[in-house]
Amino acid sequence: MAENEPLLGSNNGGEEVLAERESEATHRKTTTPSSRVVSIDVFRGICVFLMILVDYAGSVFPSVAHSPWNGVRLADFVMPFFLFVVGVSLAIVNKIVLDRTGATLKVVIRTLKLFVLGIFLQVTFAIDAKDSIDLIPLLTELQELNLKLENSKLKQETYRGIRVKLTGVSSPLVVALKIKFYTGSDIMFERGYLHGITGLTYGVDIERIRWMGILQRIAVGYIIAALCEIWLPCQEMKRVALFRNYICQWCIMFLLSAIHCGLIYGLYVPDWQFSVSQSTGSTIYEVKCSVRGDLGPACNSAAMIDRYILGIDHLYAKPVYRNMKECNGSNRDTVSESMPSWCHAAFDPEGIVSSLTAAATSIIGLQYGHILVQFQDHKGRLYNWSILSLSLLAVGLFLDFVGMPLNKSLYTISYMLVTSGAAGITFCLLYLLVDIYGWRRLMFVLEWMGKHSLSIFILITSNIAVIFIQGFYWRDPQNNIVRWIVTRFVQK
Repeated sequence: MAENEPLLGSNNGGEEVLAERESEATHRKTTTPSSRVVSIDVFRGICVFLMILVDYAGSVFPSVAHSPWNGVRLADFVMPFFLFVVGVSLAIVNKIVLDRTGATLKVVIRTLKLFVLGIFLQVTFAIDAKDSIDLIPLLTELQELNLKLENSKLKQETYRGIRVKLTGVSSPLVVALKIKFYTGSDIMFERGYLHGITGLTYGVDIERIRWMGILQRIAVGYIIAALCEIWLPCQEMKRVALFRNYICQWCIMFLLSAIHCGLIYGLYVPDWQFSVSQSTGSTIYEVKCSVRGDLGPACNSAAMIDRYILGIDHLYAKPVYRNMKECNGSNRDTVSESMPSWCHAAFDPEGIVSSLTAAATSIIGLQYGHILVQFQDHKGRLYNWSILSLSLLAVGLFLDFVGMPLNKSLYTISYMLVTSGAAGITFCLLYLLVDIYGWRRLMFVLEWMGKHSLSIFILITSNIAVIFIQGFYWRDPQNNIVRWIVTRFVQK
């Protein structure tokens, strides 16, 4: 495999140096231990598998779902792992860049495609409730009620003595696999651009559409890491000085981390208020802050910046911190009426400030890709990966110990370092098993998933895969695997 093209001291002799690099690249391709590093595809496949697992099993096994605020669980490793492997792949794809302007244009176009696709796949759903009810009877009854409302052009109706406001109800079987439904004095279902499984309602309210999301965050990490690799390539070709070879890229990573840290700890957060629409009108909530450097869900500066720039109506409507004891009380199956006002507020875990350190994760992934490119022996690769991974893990745990919590929603520096170190260790193990010991056949499913990760993500996010599975039933349309999973596990 080949190194990146170094910065030339002058234009004289540039063609000879480039020809030498290309010749060296051809030679290394014939001497490399493996023509394709399969462990990269397997690693990406594991990311996709974990995404599906935690997305659908999180309601059944809360221990694998996202941590409500501080701390990490299995689901909190998925996004950093995706960002990490983006950086690894970019280091290989851009190991020799002949046309930087053309390469930059391609990166910008791909970034825009990812970002727009992420917005397109966003589905808005909101529910404010307290009393638990059975899900399956609710689906049919709400669908019938929706037809009644649409035919009569009414905006609200009474359901089981509860005032219900609907804006296009689509039976949320897929969402039912993710969360448990409740009803209260007010219940509101929002439309999604892609319809539900049994409902055919389309549309997204532009005033409430969420601008940030999973693919949007990956797009941000991708463009920053790609531009670093294209315009800040290797300065020297010394294997023993990888840090100095890519000192400019490390400086960008430190700069992003410093800006993140300065915004999180340095900005003053005043008191703020927001309104929540209900069937009886809008309720205004006020949150008392007047603090600086608070890392709690109510008064952190990352949320304040998102509210000012993106608008609170364009943030994630059901943040994971609603699973905290303060919002749900001791019983997670009910929502306390006396919960703090901030529990009602929207919060985007893929917001602007947290995207800074998320992009830094992709730059860290670049360094693993550089090791893969510059070291041709398995021992050298594993040794350097292990040293870097353990160092990141140790520094991250130390920061957590001294008071910087592991927090996915804020993407704190400690969280970035710990998850990056964990990603590096996982990548080392996969490289050892797949590319050295030859366990490729045992990993062929994960390898296939990794090669088609974007397609699988679209199928899962848009509900197409689940709708397809639900289309097969035994004798009666109600006897399908999706309904069986909902009744057997979600409602259990």
